[in-house]
Amino acid sequence: KLGFDIVYAVDNNPAAIKTYNANFIKPAICADILQEDFSQLPEIDVMIGGFPCQSFSTVNPTKDTNDARAHLYKQIVRFLQTKRPKYFICENVKGLLTLQKGSIIKKITSEFEDCGYNVQYKLLKAVEFGIPQKRERVIIVGIRKDLNITYTYPKETNDEEHCVPLSKVIHELAIPDSRYYFSQKAVEGMKNAKKNMKRGLWQDLNNPCLTITSHLAKTSINSSDPVLLVDSEKEIYRRFTVREAAGIQSFPENFIFPVSEHNAYMQIGNAVPPVFMWHIANSLKKCIKG
Repeated sequence: KLGFDIVYAVDNNPAAIKTYNANFIKPAICADILQEDFSQLPEIDVMIGGFPCQSFSTVNPTKDTNDARAHLYKQIVRFLQTKRPKYFICENVKGLLTLQKGSIIKKITSEFEDCGYNVQYKLLKAVEFGIPQKRERVIIVGIRKDLNITYTYPKETNDEEHCVPLSKVIHELAIPDSRYYFSQKAVEGMKNAKKNMKRGLWQDLNNPCLTITSHLAKTSINSSDPVLLVDSEKEIYRRFTVREAAGIQSFPENFIFPVSEHNAYMQIGNAVPPVFMWHIANSLKKCIKG
């Protein structure tokens, strides 16, 4: 534990709230952030926000970077203007840096700066912080200008030659539950796919995993989704179980998902890896105390 106390948490997804409240002492509320009256909240030192990433993802080339979700970062702006927290941390996908030649990240950080904050951002790799996954995320940190404090991003704990392997969380390839295995028809379809398609991306247990997403519940063997190869001779493949996916994201074993498997996969794929976030928050704590 880092010594931070949660005083307010909100999300508009009932299933996400159910999982959150099953694991944390301070209950989160299920509400539309647009309707929240921030002025009624207690004093807050640190705000942590993850605004929707779908509009900035590089996975979908037809996305609209000006849709309603893309503008939800403005609720963070509204929060900063209303509550004036000392610090804030935001997380988003790598595409935020490159879309529209970098104009989107400049626009967002400029609006944060106009609220009275010194803002910096950096692309960090989860694999460099002991997580068995090649996940890259943009971390935006803001510190109120009157505090005269500079944030220093955490130092990597693992280099590329000493990464935590997937075997740390995948304990056996052949599991008894048949529903996680791809059908023979799906495997044949993958083999007959176009040569330039990403398919059958089975993961080597000796290395970190490719990035997992909220698409886990609908993982396809004929796509860019990471899968497991159980038997190469018999061409047997399977997808990750919920607990395996949670492990890849660095959730502890005692973190529970009291929701449907579909919702659990979505929550895991959308999450910031807890160990990754721990290092980011710990660096903030050091800056505050130092």
